[in-house]
Amino acid sequence: MTSTPPPPPRLAIIDLDGVVYRGDRPVPNVGLAIRRLEAAGLLVRFATNNSTLDRDAYVERLARFGIATQRDHVTTSTSATIDHLRAHAPGFTRVMAVGGRGMVDELADAGFDVTAAEDAVPAAHDGGPLPESFDAVIVGLDRDMSYRRIAAAATAIRAGASFVATNADARYPTASGFLPGAGSVVAAIAVASGVDPIVIGKPAPAMFVSILEASGVTAAEALVVGDNPDSDITAAHRAGVRSVLVLSGVTDAGAAAALTDERRPDLVVGSLADLPDLLGVPDLT
Repeated sequence: MTSTPPPPPRLAIIDLDGVVYRGDRPVPNVGLAIRRLEAAGLLVRFATNNSTLDRDAYVERLARFGIATQRDHVTTSTSATIDHLRAHAPGFTRVMAVGGRGMVDELADAGFDVTAAEDAVPAAHDGGPLPESFDAVIVGLDRDMSYRRIAAAATAIRAGASFVATNADARYPTASGFLPGAGSVVAAIAVASGVDPIVIGKPAPAMFVSILEASGVTAAEALVVGDNPDSDITAAHRAGVRSVLVLSGVTDAGAAAALTDERRPDLVVGSLADLPDLLGVPDLT
């Protein structure tokens, strides 16, 4: 890792959990930092693996922290999954969803015929077949995960449904510590079904590539800011984008110093609030 800041980018792609906030608490001074970046002419976009909320809900959440953005400037692992299905499986219409209400709603808003896993539970829980077939089982973070939901998802996958994970993060940061991430839910269903999923979110580079294309910015002109070397930094490396690791989320200074290969960021900072000064961005006047 280097202590020399990269040249000023045209686009900053910023992760949310652990970078902008931890649970319901914003990371100190991040709102001001983002306003400084935008005032200096940088495009600011957000990319999160967290599938529990839809993009409108993320816009509202950021507004509560004093950060103004719009739906099209937020990419979630659910919206990336929708883009993937439209591009690679346009015939898929019937899906089972294992995840939060936001994921279910966003899939439905995109035109999919969605059944939440709990609504397909009874027959699967008894060991019998489901009453209907599914093109895909979409799995994200599910804070109400249960044996019955695992049974429904695994039964659908064994019956032929594609297994698609919005992401496979092992954990995510909250104001008081860490909680299991979507990867724990995905792993349970993978074991029960005997099938490995297609994983859409970071560390796959698709989310970042999509943002670059929509923004009209090259990879060399962009910067990714994230807290997770396994997802954010690896995805940035695979997309050819410079990366900044913040220590306000899942990684501490000791772990950051030991990072190698594609998990190694170009720059490490304490938090997003430190980035404008390192980039030479002027204070707001």
